[in-house]
Amino acid sequence: MEIKAADVKALRDVTGAGMMECKNALVECNGDAHAAAKLLKEKGLAAVEKRSGRSTGEGRVFIKAQGSKIAIAELTCETDFVAKNADFLAVGENIVNEILSKGYTSVNDTLSNMLLDLATKIRENMNVNRVQLVEVPAGAAAATYVHSDGKTGVITVFGCDPASSADNADIKQFAFDCCLHIAAFAPRYIKREDVDAAYIDEQKEIFTAQTAELDKPDNVKAGIVQGKLNKHLAEICFMDQMFVKDDKVSVAKKMEQVGKETNTKLNLLTVVNFQLGA
Repeated sequence: MEIKAADVKALRDVTGAGMMECKNALVECNGDAHAAAKLLKEKGLAAVEKRSGRSTGEGRVFIKAQGSKIAIAELTCETDFVAKNADFLAVGENIVNEILSKGYTSVNDTLSNMLLDLATKIRENMNVNRVQLVEVPAGAAAATYVHSDGKTGVITVFGCDPASSADNADIKQFAFDCCLHIAAFAPRYIKREDVDAAYIDEQKEIFTAQTAELDKPDNVKAGIVQGKLNKHLAEICFMDQMFVKDDKVSVAKKMEQVGKETNTKLNLLTVVNFQLGA
C-alpha cells in the first residue's frame, strides 16, 4: 500500500525514530499508525536491552528546590552528546520535579520509566543512577550548586539559632560558598569524627613506616607521625579544609566567623555531593 509522507512525518513526531524507520514500520503494519508506533517502541526497547551492558560514563546531575524540599538526581548515559541533548535535559528536570511532587527518596520504576521512553527513541543505554530528597527544617539556611558541566551537584543545609537568621544574606552566601568548596575539593568526610577508625590506623602504619629510618628519638617520631596524620585528615575532612574563599582559615573557623558577624550559632546539618560516576 502507498504510505504518505505526511503519515511518516506524523509517526516520526510521535516516536522520534528516523524517517526510513517510520516508513518501514508503517509498511510492515499496513499503514496502522498505532501499530507502527508500538513496533518502533518494541524495536527501541530491544536496542536498549542489547546495549544494557555498555558503559554509562556520561550524564548530568539535576537539582530542584521547592519550598522546604530539595531534590537531586544523577542520570547517566553513554555519550556526552546525549548528556547535552535538550530531550535528556528535559527528562532530568521532569524527574526532579516528580521527586518533589511524590516525595520519592530512592530510584523506582516510575522514575526509571520516565528515562526509558527517551532511551528507546535514542537507543542509548541510560539510567537513573541515584536520587535523594532533602528536607530543610524550619530555621535552616540551604544552598544548592550545579557545576557548569552538569557533572557535579551539591546541597548544604545549616541550622541557625536564632531561626530568623536563616534569611540572612551573609549566611546564605556562606552556605552557597560551601557548595562551591565541596564541588572543588570533594572532601571524603565531613569531620574527623566521621573517619573510620580502621582507616586512621592504616594511615598511622604508613606514616610510622615512613619515619622508621629517621635518626630521632621515639617520642619525636611519634610526634611526626601524629603531625602527618593531622595534616592528612585536614586534607580529606570538609570542616578542617582551608576555606575555598579564604585559605587562611578552615571551614569550621569560617563558620564561626560568619556566626559571630551575624550573631548566629550555625550548625552544619546536611551535605549532599553527587559527582557523576563517583
